[in-house]
Amino acid sequence: MNETADVAIVGGGLEGAAAAWALSQRGVADVFVAERNTVGSGMTGKSSGIVRCHYGVSSLAAMAASSLEVFEKPQQFMGDHATDIGFRQTGYVVGVGAPNVESMRKSLAAQRAVGVQTEEIGVDEVAKMWPTADLSPFAAFGWEARGGYGDAYQTAQAFAVSARAAGVRIRQGANVTDLLLDGDRVTGIRLADGTEIAAGTVVVATGAWTGAFLARYGVDVPIRVLREQIVTISPGMDLGPVPVFSDLVSLQYVRPELGGEILFGNSDLAHCEEADPDDYLNRATDGFVEMTVDKVGTRFPGLTDARITGSYAGCYDVTPDWNPVISAGGPDGLVVAAGFSGHGFKIAPAVGRLVADLVTDGRSADARIPETDFALSRFAGGTLLRSPYPYVGAGEMR
Repeated sequence: MNETADVAIVGGGLEGAAAAWALSQRGVADVFVAERNTVGSGMTGKSSGIVRCHYGVSSLAAMAASSLEVFEKPQQFMGDHATDIGFRQTGYVVGVGAPNVESMRKSLAAQRAVGVQTEEIGVDEVAKMWPTADLSPFAAFGWEARGGYGDAYQTAQAFAVSARAAGVRIRQGANVTDLLLDGDRVTGIRLADGTEIAAGTVVVATGAWTGAFLARYGVDVPIRVLREQIVTISPGMDLGPVPVFSDLVSLQYVRPELGGEILFGNSDLAHCEEADPDDYLNRATDGFVEMTVDKVGTRFPGLTDARITGSYAGCYDVTPDWNPVISAGGPDGLVVAAGFSGHGFKIAPAVGRLVADLVTDGRSADARIPETDFALSRFAGGTLLRSPYPYVGAGEMR
């Protein structure tokens, strides 16, 4: 059984669904999305869901700012069904020690230059937001009132429903086994059941599975798969409306959860654990739990009755510069959207739009987001995408 499409997308996670949505918004509705399980069933649901625009890389900051508008008004961009995609606008605060003050101030200025609403605030203001925190080690704080957190799984579902409403076909339980090639051009995809979908363009948005999948076709997407652990905590008290707090002194982040719990993540990436995305421990290790107790207890001494309630783990798809590939590459007609390195949720709407730009025009439609920044060729050429204002100890993620 053979079918045709203008565009075939491999992967129905958040980025694949966002690409389908963005293409449909551009009038490209003859799109076929192949998802081997169900929409958002891979690493999408493992995202910690932080929404921030705090990036020293200006194009990433612009992508986050553009995406924030979608999170704030999902019905406007995705239709009436998108009444709640899980976005909670709690605000986002980042604290730095003395060695990183100048980098933070320069980064905030660069963020404002591309439309991010961000500012420096004083310790007294942060103390009102997080009265249980020990703020003595911090030398400066950045603040985004429009930041917060969201739900990547709900957002992926909303993108998928919006795309379907525009005519996009999303087939779940459809495992893509091969790309179809004619010489040096990709011509479609083949599914495990033998179905072939002929397509003028193929978008590969398969996250942690991308490197191995494309290596068979001589396309080198340098991705390491790194296990990331998350712990949930009952604070033992009513915290009230606390913002997301990114602590770049002890290298941790916490955010509120619906129901009053808080979610803890580690920002120290000096020692990362490589993993098999199909076979990894889906909970925090004892060592990680001990670190959580130490870090949270040190930073939030006011949480005297806090207790750990659960944990889970997911995998980052990480490139050498910790920034994504959103790029044509390999055979003609192939577009890759992978290697999001932990940034994928907060920039997903902009990722979809950039993919749509590449498919329809071959270049970005947003001057703040040059497609060359995310080109696959940058790795071979040695022109890595890095912040000009790196933070000591946390440069990879900022």
